[in-house]
Amino acid sequence: MRLFALFLVSVSTFLFAQNQPKTLQKDPYFTNTTPQKNSPPAEKVKHIHSDELRKDDKYDGNNYFVGNVQFSHQGSLLNADLVIVYEEQNFIKAIGNVKLQNADGSVITADEMEYDGNTQKGIARKNVVLTDPKGTVIKTETMYYDRLSNQAYYNTGGTINDGKSTTYSKTATYFLTTRTIDLSGRVKIEDAQYILEGDNVVQNQNTNIVNINGPTTIINKKNPKNRIVTDKGNYNTNTKEAFLYKNSRVYYNDKILTGDEMYYNQLSGFGKATGNVTLDDPNERRFIKGGYGEIYEKKDSAMMTKNPYAVKALEKDSMYFAAEKIISFQKPDPEDIKVKKSFLRAYRKGRFYKSNAQGRADSIAFNETDGVLHMYTNPILWSNGKQVTGDKVEAYFNTQKENIDSLKVIGNAFAISKVDSLNMKDEFNQVKGKLMTVYYGEDNNIKEAKVIGNAQAITYSDDENEQTKEKERIGISLTSCGIIDAVFEEKMLYVVACNIGAASDTYPMSMIEPERRKFPDFNWNTKDRILKWRDILVDTPNYEEVKYEADNTLYNKAQEAVEKAKAKEEAKKPKRVRR
Repeated sequence: MRLFALFLVSVSTFLFAQNQPKTLQKDPYFTNTTPQKNSPPAEKVKHIHSDELRKDDKYDGNNYFVGNVQFSHQGSLLNADLVIVYEEQNFIKAIGNVKLQNADGSVITADEMEYDGNTQKGIARKNVVLTDPKGTVIKTETMYYDRLSNQAYYNTGGTINDGKSTTYSKTATYFLTTRTIDLSGRVKIEDAQYILEGDNVVQNQNTNIVNINGPTTIINKKNPKNRIVTDKGNYNTNTKEAFLYKNSRVYYNDKILTGDEMYYNQLSGFGKATGNVTLDDPNERRFIKGGYGEIYEKKDSAMMTKNPYAVKALEKDSMYFAAEKIISFQKPDPEDIKVKKSFLRAYRKGRFYKSNAQGRADSIAFNETDGVLHMYTNPILWSNGKQVTGDKVEAYFNTQKENIDSLKVIGNAFAISKVDSLNMKDEFNQVKGKLMTVYYGEDNNIKEAKVIGNAQAITYSDDENEQTKEKERIGISLTSCGIIDAVFEEKMLYVVACNIGAASDTYPMSMIEPERRKFPDFNWNTKDRILKWRDILVDTPNYEEVKYEADNTLYNKAQEAVEKAKAKEEAKKPKRVRR
């Protein structure tokens, strides 16, 4: 101890007895901020140990210590192979195997280090490693650190490893007290399952939550097509939950979910979005829009509410759907599990639009792959001036031609067509029964209807005038039988076959009562009919009900004639006179 004390005394005498050495041109980072008034003088950097003290012209006349050198300052210890002391500036420069142990437990190692005792700032260079008390390791080539604010900073590129993930960035500021890291440049955070890449993120080493403040992508390493894209949000690297707030998209199973605000859990595959929500399925060429949506990645299903509607984009004629709730999902084909079939469901006040067919029902189910559309509960379908209703309606599409081939109506089937859509006469051809199959022609119009079970028809009959060559009304035919086969041609409906218990009568217009010209359950609907695709966006377009003009002239004249004839007969009868 006496020898060590004598060594310290000799060192002190040696230091203060020398000529004034040259000052160091320090990095601008060390520029001191304006000191506060009445602040105490800065504590001097203290020499603790070294094997040798030297002074020569090698470092501009400044003292330097060699071998197992150790200095202390404000609770921190610095070890190095060589330390140069700039006494007047309270500044040291360490070279070789540099290690700085701070009072908070953090450790910085490097090949070189500079430290300013006045500002308590330092710069570490070459193979820099910072390890915080909880094991987070930062590696870079040049690191700036500030012991007063407890911050470390680099802009030469570096890596950060917390044992679970590794972060790469051009620039980073580590706030050791809160254990948050402000990252910028091209940032990349990678763990065993996911990669986060962005321009500006803040990573919290305590919570493992990443705050996103710029264009960022989070990629699933097993399936890179499944990813999250956003400009602003929060991401929990432990739970893989993302809260997204700006320009956000979730890519999953070849689908894309967007919205004003979103949540997505990469582990469970559940996501939700609010605001202007869109679920896009490019493979199906279909998208769904609404105010709120949910996705279930593992079930390959999704749900949309708050005024949702769906658009199925087709080459020739797109389809549109709307309801209070729309669900889409995919299932493996039972015949080939490698092939997925796509389905769409519209629940409560379902509506759909296609140029040659429009409909509404309480619920609509559409098999997009096979082209089969089911309408349940009070279905009504319109097609080019014709109306079809029943307990259930099924529409079959030709997926190649993108047209409807046929309809099947199950229970209380009823088809109505206006005799002449160009006039306002109250004249309708009608056919009804238990079951009905409706076939479309090459012109995409209803061509034929085959009715089975209690089949009935009311049809207007015309004939061509030989002189004028114009059609003239003959009368109305009332037909009933077990099976009716009827053909729609232009303005007319022709019963071409009536089998099993056939009964058919044609009445001239003067001989058939107006109430017998329609079936009791006649329900021609012009108020709710969908005329354009935007009509599906409301519960009903609520058009003004069309008023048709009843033409009972001939019948009324005939009735007048009958009444007059009855009156004449009555007049011929002798009158009894009371005496």
